[in-house]
Amino acid sequence: MEVREAMSTVVLTVGPDTTLRDAARQMAERKVGAAIVLDPDSPGPGIITERDVLRAVADGQDRDGELVHDHMSDDVISASPEWGIDRAADVMIEHNFRHLLVVNGADVMGVLSMRDIVRHWTRTQV
Repeated sequence: MEVREAMSTVVLTVGPDTTLRDAARQMAERKVGAAIVLDPDSPGPGIITERDVLRAVADGQDRDGELVHDHMSDDVISASPEWGIDRAADVMIEHNFRHLLVVNGADVMGVLSMRDIVRHWTRTQV
């Protein structure tokens, strides 16, 4: 199975000047573990995850004063929609992250999460 068949195509996007609290609130409301950060002044998309928010809170950062751009991952490793699920899982394990942006050229196509991979593996094992 290809990544395109397992990824989420409806994704949460936030701007780089979104506060950590607002990003966390939006992720909780949408029941997602990551948001894509789109910044017109940046060469590509970034991502902020639950882990990034938790790390900032644990470090004593002000959730209402701190902005996403100071805590996001902007050196993003992305997948092609044509990658196999196993290849994507290997990359995620190797780099210790749970969300993988799926891009086609400069266009964000979706996000593949570990949950998506597990869902795929459990359905194909039945």
